[in-house]
Amino acid sequence: MQKQLHVPEAPTPEWIPLSHSLSLIFRRKRLFGWSFLLFLLTITLTWVGYLVTVDFIDQLTGNFTATAPATGSILGWIKYSGWLVSSWLFLIVSRIVAFYLAFLFAYTLSTPGYAFLSAAAEKMYAGIHFDAEANFSITGFFRDLFEGLKIASFGIVVTIAALFVNFIPGIGQALVFLFYTYYSALLFVDYPASRRRWSLGQKLRWLRTHSSPAFRLGVLPALISMIPFVNIFAIALLFPLLTVHTTLNFSAIELAGKPSTTS
Repeated sequence: MQKQLHVPEAPTPEWIPLSHSLSLIFRRKRLFGWSFLLFLLTITLTWVGYLVTVDFIDQLTGNFTATAPATGSILGWIKYSGWLVSSWLFLIVSRIVAFYLAFLFAYTLSTPGYAFLSAAAEKMYAGIHFDAEANFSITGFFRDLFEGLKIASFGIVVTIAALFVNFIPGIGQALVFLFYTYYSALLFVDYPASRRRWSLGQKLRWLRTHSSPAFRLGVLPALISMIPFVNIFAIALLFPLLTVHTTLNFSAIELAGKPSTTS
């Protein structure tokens, strides 16, 4: 009777904590310098995009928010109270949407820089197992820009869907949080995945296959992005760190999934 070979399952990699990623950035001058430059670029592009977007929204809706109903009667006070509540809700929602649009603009333009940071971090982590599938080139630069544009466009669809889902009583807000969490994970997974020339469908499939680590990677940026005004500085500051953090864990999962070869 022929003996069947037992093929062991790929081991689950140990989770690399955020503190380890932060330590790696400060220990490697190259990573630190590149992270600092990307922080300055991201916050500048996001702030400029945010101001332009907010100004555009205010021009479109200025008459609605600037003209309050008269309060000379009880009905007038009811109308005024409704106008006040709706104005504040519109102000909050419009600023959150403006932030996402501005951030997606900054994300698209800075994608090649973060792709370079991701590749450098993965090379340090993987060592001899690093697979340099795509060296830097002008063609690769514009390909990274195109991938960033696709993810940003997908983010606009997610944002629009979240606005509608938010009106579902009870579970709407929870679903919106999940949307933003997994989309945030996609933003960072995009860098090491694009280096492997993965399509958007492959990246989404990776999120489904590794839903638990994807949630852990996306939950922090999703929480930060929901804090108005603070999110612009905080996301720009943490984006290099989260890029390195996601890259290390993505690389660990991919290396663990590769079949080992024995002579």
